[in-house]
Amino acid sequence: MKYNFINTCIEEHIFKLTLSRPEKRNAFTPTMVNEINYAIAEANHNKDVRLVLINAEGPVFCAGMDMKTFENPALDTINPEIQNQNISLASAIGQLNKPSIAIVEGDVIAGGFLIALECTYIFAAKEAKFSLPEVKRGIFPFQVMASLIKYIPQNKVLDMCITAREITASEAKDLGIVYDFLEEDKLTHLISTIVANAPKAISSGYEAFKKMGSLSDKERITYLLQSLEDLKQTKDAKEGMAAFFEKRSPKWLNE
Repeated sequence: MKYNFINTCIEEHIFKLTLSRPEKRNAFTPTMVNEINYAIAEANHNKDVRLVLINAEGPVFCAGMDMKTFENPALDTINPEIQNQNISLASAIGQLNKPSIAIVEGDVIAGGFLIALECTYIFAAKEAKFSLPEVKRGIFPFQVMASLIKYIPQNKVLDMCITAREITASEAKDLGIVYDFLEEDKLTHLISTIVANAPKAISSGYEAFKKMGSLSDKERITYLLQSLEDLKQTKDAKEGMAAFFEKRSPKWLNE
C-alpha cells in the first residue's frame, strides 16, 4: 500500500506507523485519517504483528486537525487506493487491539492527543510539550477530554481543556499520561518483553479489557471466566504450559 501522509513497515513482529506530513506539523486531513484507519486495520488482522509503534517525522508529533482541509476537502490529497469514509481519528486509532507504543519526540497539540492516548504506552522526549489550545480558537477539545479522563482526574482534565496551558513531558509523566521518558534502553527492553510474550493471550486480554466497561458486575464475572476457559483451549496456551514444564522458551503461533 502506498500512502500519502503516513509510512508503515513490519519487522520482527513489530508494525511501525510513522506520521509523515512534517511540513504541516503532521496535522491530519480526512485522507490521513483514512490512511491511519486502513493501516491500523492491517496491523490488527496480521497474525505476525505483536506490537504497534507509532512515531512521527519532524519537530511536532501531531498538531491536530488540519482545519483548512476539513472545511474545504478539495485541499486534501486523495489516496486513490483507499475509499475515504466519514470516520473520526478517535475511531480510527481506537480500533487498536494489540499493544502499542507512541514514541513522542516532538510536541503533541490538540487532536494529536487522540493518537498518543489510544496507545498502551507513551514514551516522550523530555523536551516535548503537550497542549490543548482549542479554547483560544473558540472551540473545545471534546474527544480529547473523553480520552484524558481514562488517564487523569476529572479536575486535571478540565484544567488542561479550559486553560489551554502547555505542560512539559515531566508534568505529563507525573499526571500519568506519559509512561516514561524516551530512553533507548527502556524502550528496547519493553519492546522485547512484549514481543516475547504470548500474542494470543495478549489479544484476548485486550478484547476483554475493552469490553468490560459495557458489562454489569455479574456479566463481567461470567464473561471473564468464559474468556479464560476459551483461552485455555488455544494452541498457544497449551504450548506455554508445555514450555513451562519442559523448561524451554515457547514457540508462539498466535492460535
